[in-house]
Amino acid sequence: MSAPTRTYTSRNVVVGYVTINVLFTLAASLIWAINTIFLIRSGHLGIFQVMIVNAVFTVGQMAFEVPTGVVADTIGRRASVLLALVTLMISTLLYVATPHWGLGIWGFIGASIILGLGFTFQTGSVDAWMVDALDATGWDKPKDRVFAWGQMASGGGMLTGSLLGGLLGQINLSLPFLARTGLLAVAFVVVAITVRDVGFTPRPLRISTFGAEARKIMQAGTRYGWRSPVIRPLLWVSGFTGLFLFFGFYAWQPYVLNLLGKNYVWLLGVVTAAFSLTGILGNFLVKRVMREGARRREAPRVLATAAVLETVVAICIGLVGIVFVKAGFLPAIIAIVLWLALGLITGVSGPVRASYINDYIPSAQRATVLSLDAFFGDTGAAVGQPVLGWVSGRISIPVAWLIGSAFLVTAPFLYRTSGAAAKRAAVKPPEA
Repeated sequence: MSAPTRTYTSRNVVVGYVTINVLFTLAASLIWAINTIFLIRSGHLGIFQVMIVNAVFTVGQMAFEVPTGVVADTIGRRASVLLALVTLMISTLLYVATPHWGLGIWGFIGASIILGLGFTFQTGSVDAWMVDALDATGWDKPKDRVFAWGQMASGGGMLTGSLLGGLLGQINLSLPFLARTGLLAVAFVVVAITVRDVGFTPRPLRISTFGAEARKIMQAGTRYGWRSPVIRPLLWVSGFTGLFLFFGFYAWQPYVLNLLGKNYVWLLGVVTAAFSLTGILGNFLVKRVMREGARRREAPRVLATAAVLETVVAICIGLVGIVFVKAGFLPAIIAIVLWLALGLITGVSGPVRASYINDYIPSAQRATVLSLDAFFGDTGAAVGQPVLGWVSGRISIPVAWLIGSAFLVTAPFLYRTSGAAAKRAAVKPPEA
């Protein structure tokens, strides 16, 4: 481990990491509860067209994951996050402008491509910065605690952003997008002031050398990602779960309103905020679930158990819309309770998975391998959203939900495979 950096302490890193997470999620979540409704009502799109727009967003992420990973692993994680914030501001404003300019679905598609670019600049770069900076400043405690704190901060941001977004959306569906742009500008200033690339040495990136850098980093990503018997099953988990989770999140909004039979846009904000609260509770439980001194060994077991529970809950949510033919208060409440249970489970599994995968990635390739993991999730989402969106339009959202949740069945077995590979080969972190 390198010597601690005196002018930049672990406390600075943790505070910066938590602050960035809360601001970024607060800004992003302002539209999460109303995004689908905005596209349907303001953009005059059908559910299938909405999923096409969302799929374009994920295809954009797929296309940009590697190039933006090159940026993060060369000129630096700080620069990558700043580029993310600027790009997200532009794309968010384009979403609002599209219905006013009468651009239709093509305007949303263009905005979604730019939005995908923005999120890939952020994917992995914040976590990679935090892990390297903590190592450089002498942090000797389990990092899953920091990941949990970051996700609790994100949960708090999501709670506030969802409530505020729902309330603003009840007034005008464009207001959450405008508020998001303003908060992203605030986040830009905070990152520019608080983040330093310690524990990582940036190097110049030129257009003439971009191809060579991309090949070099891709080769390293393949070596430490795809070829790793521990990491490869995790990539497949991202792919299979991505087939459903992106669709499930966005289809949830019209689904719950259909179950209720009421036009309560504000309720979407309340439920999404409650979802974030259960996620925070799950984050608090991480320390109790993961035994001290046995974290690496316990992680695959915990993740497999959580995946089983997620699968059961997701299937039950889909069944609610099939069992209850008529809309009403009872089916909506049952679906909401199950949705909150899903938030609790993912609140536990998220930090555990983040810490586990980072244990087996070297610093120089950290952002790239994390982007590769996100790439698999994007690939699954790019397939799942249009296909399940088509099923939703032709049959129903509950049927599409059940079909999608079937892919979650693969996750427990893949987590077990990863754990067995780590145990069998006695794999150690690349930079212990």
